[in-house]
Order: sequence, then C-alpha cells, then structure tokens
Amino acid sequence: MNNLPVVKVGIVAVSRDCFPESLSVNRRKALVEAYADKYDKANIYECPVCIVESEIHMVQALEDVKAAGCNALVVYLGNFGPEISETLLAKHFDGPVMFIAAAEETGDNLTQGRGDAYCGMLNASYNLKLRNVKAYIPEYPVGTAAECADMIEEFLPIARALVGLSDLKIISFGPRPLNFLACNAPIKQLYNLGVEIEENSELDLFAAFNSHAGDPRILEVVKDMEAELGGGNLKPEILPKLAQYELTLLDWIEEHRGYRKYVAIAGKCWPAFQTQFGFVPCYVNSRLTGRGIPVSCEVDIYGALSEFIGTCVSQDIVTLLDINNTVPDDMYASDIKDSYDYAHQETFMGFHCGNTNSKKLSSCSMKYQMIMARALPEEVTQGTLEGDIVPGDITFFRLQSTADNQLKAYVAQGEVLPVATRSFGGVGIFAIPEMGRFYRHVLIEKGYPHHGAVAFGHYGKALFEVFKYLGVEDIGFNQPKGMLYPTENPFA
Repeated sequence: MNNLPVVKVGIVAVSRDCFPESLSVNRRKALVEAYADKYDKANIYECPVCIVESEIHMVQALEDVKAAGCNALVVYLGNFGPEISETLLAKHFDGPVMFIAAAEETGDNLTQGRGDAYCGMLNASYNLKLRNVKAYIPEYPVGTAAECADMIEEFLPIARALVGLSDLKIISFGPRPLNFLACNAPIKQLYNLGVEIEENSELDLFAAFNSHAGDPRILEVVKDMEAELGGGNLKPEILPKLAQYELTLLDWIEEHRGYRKYVAIAGKCWPAFQTQFGFVPCYVNSRLTGRGIPVSCEVDIYGALSEFIGTCVSQDIVTLLDINNTVPDDMYASDIKDSYDYAHQETFMGFHCGNTNSKKLSSCSMKYQMIMARALPEEVTQGTLEGDIVPGDITFFRLQSTADNQLKAYVAQGEVLPVATRSFGGVGIFAIPEMGRFYRHVLIEKGYPHHGAVAFGHYGKALFEVFKYLGVEDIGFNQPKGMLYPTENPFA
C-alpha cells in the first residue's frame, strides 16, 4: 500500500532535577533494548541529546527528533519528571504524542533507585489538561521496560492514523444521490480534524474520463484486471472502460493532491453515472482501495474518511458496506443456530454492490448490478465484483459528523461467519455480540447512516483511542448484557 504514512517514533526521556538523572538514562536504554528485542527497531529513535529537565532541554530534544525524521513522540518518565518541560514538549511537537512511565525495578533499591514516575504521571496528565494539549495515555501507562515496549508498539497504529489524517485530502465527485441524505454531512469537522476536501462536479470527472479515451496504458491495466479476476472475468467486454476509469482516477489524484501526501475518494456511482459512463465503478473502487486509496460509494465523505482511518490502523484492505438486511429465520435455524454461539438478533448481512476488494472475497466474479438493472438496461450496470466476504474477525466502525456539526463515532467487533449467503453483491453474514441492542440504541438512536466501514481483524482498541485523541466524546460500542444504554428501557 503506497498511500499510508510510515511512523517513526522518537523516544525522549525526562527527569525531574531533584531525582537522579541516571534513572531516566538507564531506563530509557532498557526500554529501547526491550523494544528492539521484540519489535522492529526501525520504528523508533532514541533521542540521545539530553534528558529533558528544563525548557532549554525541551527545545534541544525537539530539534533532535525533528532532525531524525520522527513524526510521533513518546515522552518517557524515567522518574517523576518535570511537569512543565515535558508538557511543553508535547505542546510543541507537531504530531501525535504518548506519555508512559517507568515502574520501579527492584525491591532491593527503593531509596536512591526509586523514581516515583507513578506519581509523576498524575502531574503530567494534569498539566496536559491545563495547557489543552492532546496526548495518548495507555489504559495503564506505568510499566517495566518490556511492558512499555508493548505500549509503544500499540501506539504505532494510533499514531499512523493521526499522522495520516493530518496530511489527508478527500476528493469527492458530485452531490449525494437523491434520497441519500443519510450520507450527507457537514464538512466543517473535516477542517477541524486537519483534513482537506476537494469537491468536484460529475461533469469534471466525465470530461477527464473522456480525455483518457485511447490512453496507451489501458491495455496494461486490462491485463492486470484479467489476472486478478481469473475465471471470474464474466464481463470481459467492459474491462477497457473500467481501465480507462481507473487511470482517470489515478491521474486525478496525482494532479489534485496538492500539498497533501494521502488521498481518499468519495465517488458518485448512480443514478446518472451508469447511463453516461456506460458502467458502474464498483470494481475500480475495490482495486484502488486495495492499494490503500479508499474509494467510498454514493459520495459518502465520512465513509471514505472512516475507511482511511481503518486502513492506517490495520495496514490492510478495508471495505464499506451497508448494514443491510436480516438473516432469514430458516437460514439462521439451518446454518447458524446450532453451530455458532450467536442469537438471531446478533446476526445480520453486510452488503454492497461490488466495491469489496477481491482479496477479501472467498471467490469473486464480475457481474452486472442487479438492483440498478431493475430500472436501467443491464449493459450499463456492468462492473460489480461479487462474492461472499471472507470469514474471520472484523471491526465495524464509523466516524461521522451530525447534522448539527458534532463528531461522533462507533466501534463494534465481531466476525464474518463461514456461512454461504445465497445472495448477490459483495456480501457476508456478520455476527456481533449484542448487535440487536447496538443497532437500536447506537445506530438508530444516534442517527448513523447505513454505511459502515469494515476492517478485517479486531482493531477496536486502536480505533477507540484514535477517536478519543481526535476529541470525539460520543463513541458508541456494542455494550454487553447488563450494561444498559442511556435510552434502553430497563423493563424491556
């Protein structure tokens, strides 16, 4: 994937001047060694210039980690720490910051060897709030060298998403389709997040597509599509047009990314798209998403944003699906009830026309879009990639702006069951614990649209922390039994 940031974390140790500096020096060295023993040392940089005890040291450390190319920072309390200098360090660093602290090492050295970082973390957190400085603090931020190394590794996907958002441009084409107000949301919060957006007309895209007619690169892209589809290449006649469209989007990205490093697209796909372009863009959307360039359908801007966050966190392909339909009673009884530990209301079918990448489908084939073909000639609805979604762990999530411009999010972990869907499109049978209650008291109650981003794995912990860091106060999740939602009837 070539559309994701590479995170390099600078580790800066701090020390309160009334504590032995050697505590922070030695504990920093032990931390770096512990990380190198377990993980890729290329991910971190040990700031050797100084142990930060003063504001002058803080400036020196900032200059050093910047020169080393660090785009994320770990402030490591080897002892109590200087609350002013260490929080100024976080304030002036241009990127995500984590605070962690050293646990005491041995019961044989609790006089000169006691660092009190457990106490210092309290002062650090107070000063961060005093200065309105954002920082990631793990659930339990005090640990041994090995435990702190694990905390840094868990920080990487969080930092990657935050760095990516700070340099992201979302390119959209056209307004939301008629009767899709649910995907329409104010763009003000994008700017608050540091995300740029470029909104374009469908006519601009159509003109660019037409200018790519006869592009000499089309044949090469068609061959790549044929290799990907294999025996599922059921509509070979449409591939040249799809290749032309793919090149149109890729060239548009390069010509319009401006000063931004990363791009996501919110594309139009109906109702006029098919009749004018002569196909549906689903397969092309799936291919770009497979390269780390999420392309949402139906001009779902916050869907594209969510997909990009999931791509950064997982470093894997994501997809965008409708939270679509219930599992029929007979299918639940025959295929799920006695085989999996899920109640009927904990299952549902996630679907979209054909935008899920081939690597995330058990098998795939190129087809026409059945729903659209009910109102249009079938030949202009070709271009979907259909198949059952691969079984395994998933995380359903979304970051959304409400109509009154408030950011909110949800995260729910579950799985795709290895059960044949017997349906069409890119589709899977999903199971999420307590989904019925989550559906009612988060998705419905809080007005979320039907689109949800899907990451293939359990990434709820990192996504939850990303949303917290971004300042999202309302983060819904699938609450377990016995934990009532605010709007849930306790007598139900």
